[in-house]
Amino acid sequence: MMLEHIENLISEQIKRVENMKKGEKPIDFATKEQIVIGYCSGDGIGPTIMDATMLVLNKLLSAQIQSGKVILKQIDGLTIENRIEKQQAVPTDVLAEIKKCDVLLKGPTTTPSKGENNIESANVALRRELDLYANVRPVVLKEEGIDWIFFRENTEGAYILGSKGINVNEDIALDFRIITTPGVERIARSAYEYARANNKKRVTIVTKANILKTTDGKFLDICTKIAQQYPEIKTDDYFVDIIAAKLIDEHERADFEVFVLPNLYGDIITDEAAQIQGGVGTAGSANIGDKYAMFEAVHGSAPRLVEAGLAEYANPSSLIKASEIMLRHINLIDKADKLIEILEEANQKIKVTGNKENSTCSEITEYILERL
Repeated sequence: MMLEHIENLISEQIKRVENMKKGEKPIDFATKEQIVIGYCSGDGIGPTIMDATMLVLNKLLSAQIQSGKVILKQIDGLTIENRIEKQQAVPTDVLAEIKKCDVLLKGPTTTPSKGENNIESANVALRRELDLYANVRPVVLKEEGIDWIFFRENTEGAYILGSKGINVNEDIALDFRIITTPGVERIARSAYEYARANNKKRVTIVTKANILKTTDGKFLDICTKIAQQYPEIKTDDYFVDIIAAKLIDEHERADFEVFVLPNLYGDIITDEAAQIQGGVGTAGSANIGDKYAMFEAVHGSAPRLVEAGLAEYANPSSLIKASEIMLRHINLIDKADKLIEILEEANQKIKVTGNKENSTCSEITEYILERL
């Protein structure tokens, strides 16, 4: 039974590799007559910050919505209650509605950690089902000269098989991780293409290849080969523990520009980077594939905040930041520029920290709406 399980996993991944090799032609949003933006509120503080974000987008994109250029489509059902009831990470009917959209704006979703409701993360499932291979997270701290962007591989590593581990016996538990050639090639190329297009001079590869010699070794080798196609860009590599230390080294950290890294390390390091920026409540992220794209807050659903009756004190900035990244992706650059300028100003003037001593979600939202 155990060997059959492993054989099935390997068979699935071989099929996935063959599909990746076929590829998809990316959408050109500059020529698209109508863009459908789906949005799912999610769990916990998700509905609170999504309501705020939609107020902002409706005002910012009022002309595009009136003309029919942009459609904002609410998609219900991506809640922990519905997912548990249907025992699906993303219910089939919800996924079908998401696939009718060009891009998805997603609130945070809860993932049970263990037990009878141990369903897979909705994020992991969506990244796999929509083949959103690039998780792109910018972090900016202007006063320190920090302008980082992280390209985290989104569909491989430890996360893609994270729910398919096995208990060998009562003493031994076994999980799996996977790295593939086409999977690494496309995330590496995304990072270097971004660097070239945005006049960045340095790309840093992050692994633990000294220990995980087969999988991380493959990631490092392939990234290094891709780097040779971009001779004008300096490439270096660091182990994940060292890069975690470098990001808090105030003497060196502003020298970094673009990072490319496997899934698990990317999750951890980008949260650290977001904390340096001002906390995960200030950071948004993009999940980009050739056909679909999903934009979301970096943080989780914060159930403790809801349980404490403090949901109204949640900061919507992370999801609004994700919206700004989304607007750039769909070629509404001027709207994105306007939004990020006002958002940065709002966060300087109004502190929303999840407690009653500071401002509410509504207060920072009203400030942004007034400035729009």
